Amino acid sequence: MMETCRTRPAYSAPLMIRFVRQSCLSEGKNWRQAGQRSRPGSGTGGQQGGRMDWLTGLKTAIDYMEEHLLEDIGAEDVADAVYLSSFYFQKCFKILTGYSIGEYLRNRRLYLAALEVLKRNVPGEEARSRSGVGGSAKEACSRARTGGSGEGKVIDLAYKYGYDTPESFTRAFTRFHGLSPMQLKSQPHQIKVFLPLIVEVSVKGGNRMEFKIEKREAMRMIGFERIFSFETSYQEIPKFWEEFCDKYCRQNAPREQTVDENHYREEDIRQTIAECMVGEFGVCVEDEGDMEHFRYYIAGVYQGGQVPEGMKVFEIPASEWAKFKCTGAMPDTLQTVNTRIFKEWLPGNREYEMAFHLNIEWYSGGDTDSDTYESAIWIPVRRLG
Repeated sequence: MMETCRTRPAYSAPLMIRFVRQSCLSEGKNWRQAGQRSRPGSGTGGQQGGRMDWLTGLKTAIDYMEEHLLEDIGAEDVADAVYLSSFYFQKCFKILTGYSIGEYLRNRRLYLAALEVLKRNVPGEEARSRSGVGGSAKEACSRARTGGSGEGKVIDLAYKYGYDTPESFTRAFTRFHGLSPMQLKSQPHQIKVFLPLIVEVSVKGGNRMEFKIEKREAMRMIGFERIFSFETSYQEIPKFWEEFCDKYCRQNAPREQTVDENHYREEDIRQTIAECMVGEFGVCVEDEGDMEHFRYYIAGVYQGGQVPEGMKVFEIPASEWAKFKCTGAMPDTLQTVNTRIFKEWLPGNREYEMAFHLNIEWYSGGDTDSDTYESAIWIPVRRLG
């Protein structure tokens, strides 16, 4: 039976960008909910069809973060500011920049804090002051208690840049710069520079992407579900696959020795994995009510019958799918194709846009290190016009 269990894809943390799917061409739910809400900087209800160009959205998001660095904002606020799905915007931001939105905000704040430690000019400080942005009630109370003295400087900076205590600020500062605020004063050349991102576009070519558009009816799948946060998914999802394979797919996977209820439950699960080819698909699903987390399934096509405890049946809606073929060793091949989908195929695509917020990875059996290993990325699409 276990020969049918798929070999675990060769995941690594950088490969998790495979979850990045283009959001800026899809009708984000924020647009649909917003109705006639105006775009930032405009007096209208937004662009035709409720879509913001992906590049415009990214630039606007960066500008928004810079303008509101001293406010308590997060990924949902940034995505909402450009009327995009938080789920997909976080992913597109990660693939383009290498940072999560939380990391970017944190790094920018810690760099500006270091400039203040060194008594250097802080870019944008005057503009933020004029607009009334920046400075908290806690910061004001701290200044009142310390009179703005050097003794209270770390407290002021902690509250100003969004930390609850001077200790938590100092720890974050030290992790980022490699020095505490006091140490940086005597070694200013050690400051770690983190400037605002600049969005640029490069046109690359040379070979066309191999894909086909295929219409599929709704599919029922079965698998193991786990909820992941956007901030930690890059580290946690590979562990999920590792746990699955260690428990069910290895030739020497441990089995219950005692013939009891647990033994029969485990055997039911192993039988379902074999019959439904669980591990053939990885499915990533956004929940509209939760902007901080998403569901991920290690799954196969449900063949009917009982659903063992610990497994779940779910449905993939009927749709047209853009299926991108990947041939080559994992993870590089899948990562390269996924990056090209986002950077070359979806942006400005005049024929297709994302249909809904769900992505499928397909994995064949066989050696994932082989140059002939086959996998694919499926993206639900709908035709424009």
